[in-house]
Amino acid sequence: MKAGLACARSLKDGFPRNKSLRNADLISTSVSYCRVLFAFVFLSACDNAPDTENRPEEAAAGEMSMPAPNEVKWPAGGELVYISNEDSGDISIISTVSNQVITTLNVGRRPRGIKVGRTGNKVFVALSGSPKCPPSMSDEDCGKQHTDKTEDGIAVIDVMTANLERVLPGGSDPEQFDLSLDGRRLFVSNEDSDQATIVDIASGEVLKTIAVGREPEGVRVSPDGTLVYVTSESDHAITVLDAESGTVIATIGVGLRPRDAIFTTDSLRAFVSAELAHSISVIDVSTHMVIATIELDATAKPVGMVATADDKLLYVANGRGKTVSAIDLDTFEVLGSVEVGPRTWGIGLTEDERYLYTANGPSNDVTVVSTESMEVVARIEVGESPWGVAIGPNPRSSQ
Repeated sequence: MKAGLACARSLKDGFPRNKSLRNADLISTSVSYCRVLFAFVFLSACDNAPDTENRPEEAAAGEMSMPAPNEVKWPAGGELVYISNEDSGDISIISTVSNQVITTLNVGRRPRGIKVGRTGNKVFVALSGSPKCPPSMSDEDCGKQHTDKTEDGIAVIDVMTANLERVLPGGSDPEQFDLSLDGRRLFVSNEDSDQATIVDIASGEVLKTIAVGREPEGVRVSPDGTLVYVTSESDHAITVLDAESGTVIATIGVGLRPRDAIFTTDSLRAFVSAELAHSISVIDVSTHMVIATIELDATAKPVGMVATADDKLLYVANGRGKTVSAIDLDTFEVLGSVEVGPRTWGIGLTEDERYLYTANGPSNDVTVVSTESMEVVARIEVGESPWGVAIGPNPRSSQ
């Protein structure tokens, strides 16, 4: 009896609540051991009963813990919105049906770039062991911050089990990434090493590391799968990679501090947000030339972007400008904007293109915008310093 109680208490007291899910295997092994011990001592399923006799205060309090995957109240339909929360080291999963957070998963240090896999059953998120150093922090002060490169990587989340499956290598300080057309490789920007890393998802092997521009951030694979654009914040340029070989085939000068890139569905044009130029560069993909510049107002600091499937509209998150702008891609006219929140960065569009979701870092929330009215229709509290947004299908809808 004492051995069974000791085992139960060691489980309860020995695992910190905020421990990374990377210890899932250890926890599973320990739980299995204790269940066998319980069965031997109690000859029944007594391990499920609380020790109310000896610990009544805990039984009454009903201690809170993160729900196990099978306890999450998954919606039957709709889509799922994934938000990376940089400062709290987790991701929030939101149902588009209720516009509520249905669960939060610890993933690791400084999650930022986030993508849904091609099948919708996996979510990938970039983790960084490098310190968070805002532009206002000097290089000297940044160098004094804690760095742990073992915490760099790309976390892989199984959507069906709501579990951290593994962490892939992603080079140094991975910030953003994209998937190859076949979903087998990742192209990752390594901000502090001025490189891009190509990773094989199945084997977890780094296939190639490529020198790109300084402070690489945005990464986008063309819809035809042939090219990869990597933005360089400090060089104000795009490095163009051949997706098959990883070879650098061109460098394109764009506006000041480019943060994101996006292609039209036919892969003929690309758009690059230039944060400090308050503009969007329009690129002819075949010639690697800027053919036009879309000017935004002086308060806009464009970062993340998303476009409609018909290539008619482009929505731009304007960072510290606190707004989202809608742009007509036939005329390059700015149709309007809506204030959403402080330093809005990540932005996503639902499949029916009726709603935008934006991550607003300083206010720790997500804004939902109706694309029809360009008005805010909901605000959702999430983790600390939300950064990235990814929207994907709800795999349970097909079950």
